[in-house]
Amino acid sequence: MYHYTVPKAKHLRVIVDTDCKNEADDQFALTHHLMTPRFDIMAINAAHFEVRHHDGTSEGKSYAEIQKILKLMGREGQYKVLHGSRHPLQYDPAERADESHMLSGSAPFLPKVTYEENEASRFLIEEALRDDPRPLFVVCLGALTNVATALLMNPDIAERFTCVWIGGGKPPVGDWEFNLLQDVPAANVVFGSKCGLWQVPKNVYSMIKVSLAELQVKVRPHGAIGEYLFRQMVELNDEYGENLGWPEGEMWCLGDQPTVTVLLEANPNDYDLVPAPLFMRDLTYIPCEKNRTIRVFHRVDSRFTLEDFFAKLEINFPAER
Repeated sequence: MYHYTVPKAKHLRVIVDTDCKNEADDQFALTHHLMTPRFDIMAINAAHFEVRHHDGTSEGKSYAEIQKILKLMGREGQYKVLHGSRHPLQYDPAERADESHMLSGSAPFLPKVTYEENEASRFLIEEALRDDPRPLFVVCLGALTNVATALLMNPDIAERFTCVWIGGGKPPVGDWEFNLLQDVPAANVVFGSKCGLWQVPKNVYSMIKVSLAELQVKVRPHGAIGEYLFRQMVELNDEYGENLGWPEGEMWCLGDQPTVTVLLEANPNDYDLVPAPLFMRDLTYIPCEKNRTIRVFHRVDSRFTLEDFFAKLEINFPAER
C-alpha cells in the first residue's frame, strides 16, 4: 500500500481519545490517525460531550460512532475500543475548589474532585506502566476527563506518557472554548499534574480550514469512509442552517487534525515552552510560574496537515476513475 516504511525506532504508541459524535471533525481526525504508519494505535477511547446532552448518553454515542468509522474503513475488530467516563469530573462539594487558592499559582495543583473509574482510564494506566521503548502519547480531541481520571486513579503514571490536547482559548488570557468548557476540573487536574503536555489552543487549531467544495472533490470519492465523512459534515452544516453565527455555511474547521501533525513533526519553531497554567471557571488562564513546562503551539502547517490526509485517503481508498 505505502511504498515506504517507517523505521520501528520511530514508531509511537498512540491512544486516541475522542468525543466522536459531538460534531463532524473528530471522524476526520480518527480516520487520519488510523491511516498513519508511524502510529501504533493501542486503543481508541470514547469521550463524553455532556455539555450538549446532560443525560449520560453522549459517551455511548461516541463509542458507537468510533465503531462505525472502523466498519466503514474495513477495520472492525482490529483495535481496542474502550468506554470512557459518561460525565465530567465534579469538584468535591465537601471541599469545593477555591479559585483564590488557584490564583496563588501554587504547584502542583490537584483539585479534590469526584470521578468515575472507567475502562479507558484503566487501560491508560496499564499501558503507561508497561515496559515498552516506544513513547506513549494520548491524543485528546475533546474533554480531558479520561486522562484526568487515570491520573487521579494512579498518579505514578504522570511521567510515563504525553497528552496532546486540542483545547483552551488563545493564551495568555483565554476565552470561550468548547473542549475546555466540557470539563474545567479535568483540565486543571491534567495541567496541574506532572504529565507531559502539548496544547493546541483554539487560535491554532482553527487554522485547519477547508471548504465543502474541497471535501467534495478530495474526500467524498474515496470509498464508503470518504462518502460518509463528507455526507455527515454536510448534514451537520444543514442542521445548523438557521444559526447565523456558526457555521459559516460553506466551510469548516478540521480542528482535531493537528494531533496528527504535531506527532509527525513537532517543529520547535511552532511552539513555546511555558509553565502550565490553570483555568478559572470562566475559562480564562491562571499563570502558574512554578508549574512544570509544557508545549503550547502557536502554529500548525495547514497545507501539510490536509495534504497528508488527502494523500492517505487516496492511497488507502482509491477513488474510482
